[in-house]
Amino acid sequence: MSVKITYLVHGATLDNEQDIASGWANPELSELGIKQAKQQGDLLVGKHFDIVFCSDLKRAVESADLAFKGKVEIIQDNRLRECNYGDFNQKPDKTFKHEVLKYIDTPFPNGESYEDVKARIQNLLKFIKANYNDKHVVLLAHQAPQLALDVLLKGKTWKQAIDEDWRKTKSWQPGWEYELK
Repeated sequence: MSVKITYLVHGATLDNEQDIASGWANPELSELGIKQAKQQGDLLVGKHFDIVFCSDLKRAVESADLAFKGKVEIIQDNRLRECNYGDFNQKPDKTFKHEVLKYIDTPFPNGESYEDVKARIQNLLKFIKANYNDKHVVLLAHQAPQLALDVLLKGKTWKQAIDEDWRKTKSWQPGWEYELK
């Protein structure tokens, strides 16, 4: 038995539209982000989900509510938070995004590393496997947790996951599928 996971990202924020890395900050969804979250829910109509886990950061909670409220139970979980960029939270992407590979094992100044995010996601996956085996689960969160899923469940290296990230290739889609065995 396995758990089917559909991974969704939160709608665009005011920070996203200004190329600012939010990290653990709580920016508002933009008008586009509100539209995206509603559309994401519409695109998934007809699919059965047993539960939705979302990051406890405001942009993910609002996106989950817009897409799923009243349709399926939503549980906020801080293990799905974006990477804590520490001193780079709410700084322009160009300040550090070109050198993220150096933060795989080494924490961002006053923040965490991508390996720290991976440990959080691994812990969440253990919980999901123990409690939602043979179910279809939605995870709605951010970039770093999705990269961690690529490393944990698709066998990618961090470099591969970062280099192939849909944000770089501009290949957004209404959900990414994973299987937790």
